[in-house]
Amino acid sequence: MVKAIRVHEHGGPEVLTWEDVEVPDPKEGEIRLKQKAIGINFLDVYMRRGHYPQPVPFTPGMEGAGVVTAVGAGVTSCKVGDVVAYASGQVGSYAEERILPADQAVPVPSSVDPVEAAAVIFKGLTAYVMIHRAFKVEPGHTILVHAAAGGVGYLICQWASAIGATVIGTVSTKEKAVQAKEDGCEHVILYKDEDFVKRVMEITSGKGVDVVFDAVGKDTFNGSLECLKTRGYMVVYGTASGEPEPISVTKLAPRSIYLTFASLGEYIGGNREHLLIAAEALYSNVAKGVLKVRLNHKYPLSQATQAHIALESRKTTGSVVLIPDEE
Repeated sequence: MVKAIRVHEHGGPEVLTWEDVEVPDPKEGEIRLKQKAIGINFLDVYMRRGHYPQPVPFTPGMEGAGVVTAVGAGVTSCKVGDVVAYASGQVGSYAEERILPADQAVPVPSSVDPVEAAAVIFKGLTAYVMIHRAFKVEPGHTILVHAAAGGVGYLICQWASAIGATVIGTVSTKEKAVQAKEDGCEHVILYKDEDFVKRVMEITSGKGVDVVFDAVGKDTFNGSLECLKTRGYMVVYGTASGEPEPISVTKLAPRSIYLTFASLGEYIGGNREHLLIAAEALYSNVAKGVLKVRLNHKYPLSQATQAHIALESRKTTGSVVLIPDEE
């Protein structure tokens, strides 16, 4: 038996319970992991609330890193003792140990700390998809990143700045503004104090930005469309404030705006070659210091409730991880 967090009914953070669970031997194509750290993603909150279809009971969580302790038949991509990380489409990471399809695990270089690897795997792969696949950020581009101090936002800012883009970030507090500056934002907008549309247009001399990366949703969506230049890209990857109201496609017509909802799973899910390319790009940039993992919040796995409360209060910045209590 090992310890895990379980959800028996959808609801608030209080529905996260600390229980004993059985972990079976790995089947064909599977591995068993003893976890070093578990990343927390806002998707975990959505699933806990019941906003995404996830039958109860379940163990939440979709990302982590650990040591392979057993492999099933036919597994050749890793062996017992290897350190691997994963951003899985299957829940189950809020546990001391878990079973995982081997093709979803990627090697963690010895130059990258396993806890950092867990903290950055889902969010880092998402950042990769945003700036390399959903819209290819290039030197000279001007981009707008909402929630620039958030778990994905800070990585987009660092990565895009390193590429040579001019990064404009929106944040909610002065403390987050300091972090956003450190992470490569040339311009930071305190959206509670300023009209971000007006400021973006001032910064760009009325031209607008090449792309907006928006995980906020309802509160920023319409304003973000106004910030785009002709043939600009509106890339949505989350709806933390709720889903935007439906819009007529004719609203996109005056400037021929492109609108997409970019999902990590649709870009690299089910394609191991794409997954390995993205993970190698992510971890090589972490190892070189291009991407600096902001491991700002650590909680014992048994205190996942407290971690969710902090995440939902918007008091967290950077990455949030759970550490198995015995680690």
